[in-house]
Amino acid sequence: MDTPPDIAVVNMYAARADIYPREIKGRYASLRWVCLWLTQLVFYGLPWLQWNGRQAVLFDLGARKFYIFGIVLWPQDFIYLAALLIICAYALFLFTAVAGRVWCGFSCPQTVYTEMFLWIERRIEGTRSARMRLDRQPWGVQKLLKKSAKHIVWGALSLWTGFSFVGYFTPIHELMASVAVVSPGPWEAFWITFYSFATYGNAGWMREQVCKYMCPYARFQSAMIDKDTLIITYDRARGEPRGAKSKAAQKTGDCIDCSMCVQVCPTGIDIRDGLQYECIGCAACIDACNGVMAKVALPPGLIRYSTEHAITSHLSLHEMRRRVLRPRVLAYTALLVLIVAGFGTALALRTPLKLDIIRDRGVMAREVEDGMIENVYRLQIMNTGETAHRFHIDVSGIDGIRLATPAEVEIEGAAMRAVPVRVRVPHGKGEHGSNKVAFALSAVDDPQLQVQEKAIFFVPR
Repeated sequence: MDTPPDIAVVNMYAARADIYPREIKGRYASLRWVCLWLTQLVFYGLPWLQWNGRQAVLFDLGARKFYIFGIVLWPQDFIYLAALLIICAYALFLFTAVAGRVWCGFSCPQTVYTEMFLWIERRIEGTRSARMRLDRQPWGVQKLLKKSAKHIVWGALSLWTGFSFVGYFTPIHELMASVAVVSPGPWEAFWITFYSFATYGNAGWMREQVCKYMCPYARFQSAMIDKDTLIITYDRARGEPRGAKSKAAQKTGDCIDCSMCVQVCPTGIDIRDGLQYECIGCAACIDACNGVMAKVALPPGLIRYSTEHAITSHLSLHEMRRRVLRPRVLAYTALLVLIVAGFGTALALRTPLKLDIIRDRGVMAREVEDGMIENVYRLQIMNTGETAHRFHIDVSGIDGIRLATPAEVEIEGAAMRAVPVRVRVPHGKGEHGSNKVAFALSAVDDPQLQVQEKAIFFVPR
């Protein structure tokens, strides 16, 4: 059925236009690769690092222990994880207030893995124009071989990434042994497959779609930036009107409208249209534009890191730097410093010994030989350090109170043990009902390692 000529047709869905980012070299491209190498050396290498005869970083969910170099964290130490997440959040706020989406452009996993996958694609399929020609041509042997090789390498990298991720939760040497004989546990197999598929899909296929539509950071970043935030900007006053320099009769700006800034953009935007939420701050357009400016003998910086105030008010670099220390940045910095200082202090003063006392609920109290009153407890002793210790148990609070069980117990490093103890009080001592007592636990070989917990001793009427 034909549409009447006076009715406009509005398409509610636009098909995704394929983006073929051009490879670019420059200062910021080199910086991105430095960040890529640093982050991936840490991610892939950290599970293989050994510390005191064990994996240096291991989140053992089954044993409910988190090993981070010389620190062993238990579920009771969740407050440290919460503090670490708060530190990361405030650091992100601070970096965004100062330099916009610098995290997205240089260290975000989506950016890093997309860069790695693009590098593989370029090595196999060729330059930007070669990749575009390859996709337009019909299927044949050459196209099939190139596409197959690319996806095989992508898949291998994705599997290694998934394996490395699971290696943070299952000892990686054990995981490697089980994978070598194709017999990993069900959960290990699931998470290796899931994380590999996520890496393959996000970095290989979805790419800029994740940044533009799935990542929430792009949506709320505008609340954290202002007119003095360092962002990637196009100097419109210098660049317009655009045009080729060969047209001598026509007065043009410095922009020769070569579209190189668009061709290198991983999200396919035109930075000359102004700041857009799709811009991830990778600075590829700066490298591309500076390269073009050098070729046409014009000064660099037509596209550069700057601020809205600097562009509109023509501020110098010194004046722009002076506006960095504004109230928002100072507030974020002060909060971040306070939280980091508190986190570091709490971690440094953390006692690697925990004691929980549980009364025997079956019998409140009972009378034993010589008229002694006895209460039974279970001491949950947690040695969060990695060194085994022999601990001395002491109890106080009532005259004549003493232990009727051995006063010393040995606990292995990074281990928890339930120790039943019987406590006795002479008849006539203490008040009828509940009496406050205290258990003290101290290491025999390290007097500084001690902890004390309160409890209740019940004396029947």
